[in-house]
Amino acid sequence: MKTFTLAAGFAVLASAAFAADPVDGLWKTQPGDTGGYLHVSISECGSAICGTIDTAFDKDGNEQLAYENLGKQIIWDMVPDGGGSYSGGKIWAPDRDKTYSSKMTLDSQNKLTVKGCAVGGLVCRGQDWTRVQ
Repeated sequence: MKTFTLAAGFAVLASAAFAADPVDGLWKTQPGDTGGYLHVSISECGSAICGTIDTAFDKDGNEQLAYENLGKQIIWDMVPDGGGSYSGGKIWAPDRDKTYSSKMTLDSQNKLTVKGCAVGGLVCRGQDWTRVQ
């Protein structure tokens, strides 16, 4: 009986250790400067959270199969702070080809607020992303 109890306890601990972060999934960005938008796949990468460009769309919603940045990392080194907040990471804005210090907040199951600021924090940009899946 003790062996069964220990095995069950380890199984519970192991499943908790491998539980997906609540922000994991596919997210739709708001339109950028050109009117196009992206689908970004967010998942854990080591002890941090990262995001990769999965799909690109033009301003009319047509998929851009030849988009040169498909598969490129757009978010990296984002650390969960708890309560749906993430900080310490970087975000790359492809529409301006700039990298910003970033933080994110999971406002609800389907809304992610992403913000990035240039050095010194004087110039900041932000978007609300919606979950695709």
